[in-house]
Amino acid sequence: MEFFIISMLNGLSYGLLLFMLSSGLTLIFSMMGVLNFAHASFYMAGAYFGYSISKWVGFWPALIVAPVLVGACGAVFERLTLRKVHKFGHVPELLVTFGLSYIVLELVQLIWGRTAVEFAPPEVLRDSAFTLINHSVQGLSVLWGSAPADMCISADASVRVVCSPFPATRGFMMLVALLMLVSLWLLLTRTRIGLVIQAALTHPEMAESLGHNVPRVFMLVFGAGTGLAGLAGVIGGSTFVTEPAMSATVGSVIFVVVVVGGMGSLSGAFLASILIGVIQTFAVAFDYSFITLCAQLGLSLSDAARENSFVKLTLSQVAPILPYLFLVLILIFRPKGLLGTREG
Repeated sequence: MEFFIISMLNGLSYGLLLFMLSSGLTLIFSMMGVLNFAHASFYMAGAYFGYSISKWVGFWPALIVAPVLVGACGAVFERLTLRKVHKFGHVPELLVTFGLSYIVLELVQLIWGRTAVEFAPPEVLRDSAFTLINHSVQGLSVLWGSAPADMCISADASVRVVCSPFPATRGFMMLVALLMLVSLWLLLTRTRIGLVIQAALTHPEMAESLGHNVPRVFMLVFGAGTGLAGLAGVIGGSTFVTEPAMSATVGSVIFVVVVVGGMGSLSGAFLASILIGVIQTFAVAFDYSFITLCAQLGLSLSDAARENSFVKLTLSQVAPILPYLFLVLILIFRPKGLLGTREG
């Protein structure tokens, strides 16, 4: 039971990290119609900015300053580059953001090197948020923080004790992602700023006639979206690893999330992130092959079938391609996505 709970929480935490990334991309696309290919690069920039700032002033100030710097860089990029090609259509926008991703990657390698840097979380997050203790006699219990070593060792050989800690960094990641979801929803639906943003999207001429600077609104939206990616970078970089390849690791997956959830749908991005995170995590956790599954079901395979390479594949080996298989199925049976309103 503790294996299922911990695997589910790990899947939820990974899914919520994907949502933190995809929320900014969804915000930019839904407000501006721009599919930002460099979005994962802003995520990487947030991690490296957070790493450098934390060395000077600590992790918590870096958690605030780094996303602001990334958002400012995104706003400057929109003002000086993206705005000039916006009038030429989507292809130039894709090309210029695609080129930016390579520029950011080369700058990161030039400044911080090609190897991973040690971006450690603060002391309070290095411990376990809680520990699940599965006692064969007393049952399942929860202990906040790390369990003492003597609690995970039984003097009686007939009694089985399994301790499963859940990292505090993942718990913090989940908390921030949920706060981000609520904040974005309140901002877009319950504030005047959200009304202005939506009006600038749907009726830009009317918004300008009412005195609103529509290009500035788009610049601020783009900056806010990249700032959210920077926030995800600080948390993801300190939780997992900060390296130049981190943008490529999640870059393609967040586009899968946006398309599966529905282009421009924040709630769809949240649902798709959770589904993909849980599916991938359980695929890695249940490391079964078709041969193992047949053996547990009491089915026998011929020698020729056992030598087949596809039969030997395990779930953990195919886990990286599962989101893309999910994407193909969604595009076949529901092209507009799970909760989308426009065709992908």
